[in-house]
Amino acid sequence: MKRVPVVATLIVGLAIVAMIGLGIWQLERRSEKAALLARYARNVTLPPMAFPRDATDATLLFRRASALCLQPISFAIEGGRNARGGTGWRQIARCRTGAEGPGFTVQLGFGNDPHAKPDWKGGPVTGYLTYAPDHAALIAGMVGEGTPKTLMLVADPPAAGLDPNPGPDLSAVPNNHLAYAVQWFVFAALAAIIYALALRRRTVAESASPR
Repeated sequence: MKRVPVVATLIVGLAIVAMIGLGIWQLERRSEKAALLARYARNVTLPPMAFPRDATDATLLFRRASALCLQPISFAIEGGRNARGGTGWRQIARCRTGAEGPGFTVQLGFGNDPHAKPDWKGGPVTGYLTYAPDHAALIAGMVGEGTPKTLMLVADPPAAGLDPNPGPDLSAVPNNHLAYAVQWFVFAALAAIIYALALRRRTVAESASPR
């Protein structure tokens, strides 16, 4: 009887168990995300609030809010679609709210020139809360939430000279945890099949070798 490689089998077995565990965890996250999406739908109907001190509170997504920008300290540009569905460049500013404090991020509106910086000196801003761009990798969503996303204010109305921002979009927060779970289960199955085939090939090779 051919001996099964203990160390390799143990490593593969642990990897398969870990992938199955991640798949089960994603199924649990699916129900949690469904409840969160229901809360987001309610947030759209709630009265405005001040920009939250905790800018990572995901339960506030799509809530209307207001803030006072004492001074924009930096600007950034991101691609996207404006309120009319056309493509353009999101003008995003990081604001100072006082001598101390976390400040906040605001999407001022859309421009057509990716190199133009808006002539905006700050002031009161109203709009709704959404996530600031973070360019997180897809794998981060498969293994967990990673670093908490930061909320930003989407200005409504936009800053002078800019095209309007789109309104709250619940479809921007898809409940894709079932897809992640299926992926982990598929990875676990493929790992088991590949390792089984490798063991079979090893056994055949050892049987065919001269003694």
